[in-house]
Amino acid sequence: MIDLSTLSPVQLTVMGSAFCVMVTLHFSVQLMSQHLFYWKNPREQKAIIMIILMAPIYAVNSFVGLLDAKGSKGFFMFLDSIKECYEALVIAKFLELMYSYLDISMTRHIIPDEIKGREIHHSFPMTLFVPRTTRLDHRTLKQLKQWTWQFCVIRPVCSILMISLQILGVYPAWLSWIFTIILNVSVSLALYSLVIFYHVFAKELAPHKPLTKFMCIKGIVFFCFWQGVVLEILVAMGVIRSHHFWLEVEQLEEALQNVLICLEMIVFSVLQQYAFHVAPYSGETEAKMRINKKKD
Repeated sequence: MIDLSTLSPVQLTVMGSAFCVMVTLHFSVQLMSQHLFYWKNPREQKAIIMIILMAPIYAVNSFVGLLDAKGSKGFFMFLDSIKECYEALVIAKFLELMYSYLDISMTRHIIPDEIKGREIHHSFPMTLFVPRTTRLDHRTLKQLKQWTWQFCVIRPVCSILMISLQILGVYPAWLSWIFTIILNVSVSLALYSLVIFYHVFAKELAPHKPLTKFMCIKGIVFFCFWQGVVLEILVAMGVIRSHHFWLEVEQLEEALQNVLICLEMIVFSVLQQYAFHVAPYSGETEAKMRINKKKD
């Protein structure tokens, strides 16, 4: 047995974070193995597995950052880029999953007649660029896809530029803010298009509970982002100070963010157990429907 009282704060933090990562990996691997065992719909389940991997990738990535808590700014930028580029991939895969549920081709955008012509209502500030109300056709469907996919291009390009400029030593603070604004506008547009997509096809997607699935993704993306913003403000205000921890004040934000992400990914990996349950592919859902019909 390990005597916890003999461990330093550094060792306790690392061990606790490692435990959180192992729990996240347990739940995620368990769910993925279930989907692989009941491999009935490759088109849907490939996208589901890519989405499930988001939680363990975030957890492992943050743990690596914690192990090298005194690393360089370029190193942390590289780790953040890995998470955010995978985030872009997950958003694309989620849209692909929705298309699969609707049985609509992502390339031809052929819309069934009973769905064509539905109203799409846009909100501010999108109404500055598009009409408040439009009708669903192949052009608007293609536009929604492009609004989602643009983030999958912009995120990797920005990451490569940011890391390259950091290595070259020409990365001033004002340029960092420009990249931050571009990326936040880009991810907001991508998530906005997914919300619009959900509202347009809410009736058809209802049996697949897409809102729960979407909240798992949006929760990880936005929770981690705003948590980082709050930590940055607390450090800047002096609420969190270097003498509270074993690190210098400029390293605190990254370290605390990494520890919290390791902890929070347990929650999201558990939520994914319900959002991406294997029941629709194992035959469990059909069995329950048959039992309910017999009762009626």
